[in-house]
Amino acid sequence: MTPATPATPATPATTPAREVHHSAGARATLHHTWACGRHGLARAPKRRLAARREGGFTLAELMVAITLGMLVLLAAGTLLAASNKAYVSQIDAAAVDDAGRYALDIMARAVRQAAYTEFDQDGMAAPLSTYAPARVAGLDNHFLSNGAPGLSAPRPGAVNGSDVLAVRFDGSGASSGGDGSMGSCAGFGVGRASEGWSIFYVAAGPGGVAELRCKYRGQGGWSADAIVSGVDSFQVLYGLDLDLPSDGLANTYLSAGAVQALDDAMALAGSNAGERARERNRRTHWKRVASIKVALVLHGPMFARADSEPAVFDLFGPGYSMAHGATDIGTRLSEQSLPIALAKRERRQFSHTITLRNPAQ
Repeated sequence: MTPATPATPATPATTPAREVHHSAGARATLHHTWACGRHGLARAPKRRLAARREGGFTLAELMVAITLGMLVLLAAGTLLAASNKAYVSQIDAAAVDDAGRYALDIMARAVRQAAYTEFDQDGMAAPLSTYAPARVAGLDNHFLSNGAPGLSAPRPGAVNGSDVLAVRFDGSGASSGGDGSMGSCAGFGVGRASEGWSIFYVAAGPGGVAELRCKYRGQGGWSADAIVSGVDSFQVLYGLDLDLPSDGLANTYLSAGAVQALDDAMALAGSNAGERARERNRRTHWKRVASIKVALVLHGPMFARADSEPAVFDLFGPGYSMAHGATDIGTRLSEQSLPIALAKRERRQFSHTITLRNPAQ
């Protein structure tokens, strides 16, 4: 019998060893990967932070940004300046409009009181002498002294040929201040015992700015107050009722100089100067005034005009200026003739025709 072959001793398995080896390597690899990942995670924020710190704008980008910012500021500044100029112009124009309306209202009230005759307790009007001076009068291209009585001591060379308008009226009421129904252009009441005056003319005020003044006779004497300032021209025409008998309607409008010329052309009766003066008062054309035209050009206090074209003002229309502008100075006003200091001002022209309620004699 063949003996049994002895069993071959088992060879130690190498696979587990390799597996262990590989497992250790894998662990090493994992460890290395984790370590690298950990360090990588730790280093990544630093790189990003460094990138942020080192990043910025280039010079070209800064120049573009500055240019755009300057353009925006320029546009905003231009818009602000235009808005402010428009606002100033509107405020100035409104002030001129208010001043013009106020001046016309004051003059209209004064003219409507002209030649008023007070009634006595029996309802009868006090008789007026036919030789008394007319109760409406005027002057061309003159101004007055504040304290001189009435139209005495007139001075030639008024502002841009401005005129003088004077009206007289009876007072009303027993007291010296009257009952309030009749008053001067300054607003002071006039009593029955006095004759009231309202005289309008233009003179230079404080700072050389021309102003429309109201001259009146008060209890302490003659005085004058400013009504509005910024007057470029003040012109007056007188509507004469030449109809016989009179119908109270004006047939023609003449300047004060033209009315004066009609009186100068009259042939007066009388053996001496006194008699001829009385005859002139009786027949004067000033007693035929039925209505009065007044016109004003006013300017504002600020340089608010946007346009550069000089304006021309025909205070009684182009037709009158063409026919009488050479003799009636101031009825046509061109901004080119004004001082440079008065250029670029807001200007307005105002006019009004006022009908007398009482006959001017």
